[in-house]
Amino acid sequence: MIAYLEGSVIAKSDKACVVLTSGGVGYEVFLAAPVLAALPKKGEEVKFYIHTIVREDALELYGFTTWDERRTFETLLSITKLGPKISLAILSRFQPDDLRRIVLSDDYAPLIQVPGIGAKRAQRIFLELKYKIETQGMDLGMPPDLGDKAASRFRDALAGLVNLGYEETEVRGVLEEVFTAEPDLDVAEALRMALKTMAKRR
Repeated sequence: MIAYLEGSVIAKSDKACVVLTSGGVGYEVFLAAPVLAALPKKGEEVKFYIHTIVREDALELYGFTTWDERRTFETLLSITKLGPKISLAILSRFQPDDLRRIVLSDDYAPLIQVPGIGAKRAQRIFLELKYKIETQGMDLGMPPDLGDKAASRFRDALAGLVNLGYEETEVRGVLEEVFTAEPDLDVAEALRMALKTMAKRR
């Protein structure tokens, strides 16, 4: 069972990359969208934690930059009728801590944003996820004065910035300032204001 892979990128697609190891073997590794977007140039080194899925007709490798992402992927796979493609799509939209906050907020609606997940399926996934994902020691991390609707937009905007490649610790404070000043902003407006604020500070 392959659990870790290190080598150089020799090919990319819209879903995966091929990693050439020092032993001369190339492995196709399926990746979440943010990881794909952050891949280095061909020939440069990458390191992934791997979840291996063995089928009768194929051996599939799914790569993650952190152990927490790999464990969260495995948690998603344990949910009834949730396969690797949808699990990876969820991690393309949400970081593990985002999923924990969704569980703590007791609101399955953000999951509907994932392609292929409707309201009924999102509710079913949420009901299983809340009993399977580790949330001990977590809090919602929301500005204290935001109402439920604004908090939902805050989460969506935060996830959007993370998917653009920003570190959550870097953008959370900026978004808190944005939403505290104007809690009625929609997600797109909040993203624009946050990006503008960060540009001014650089």
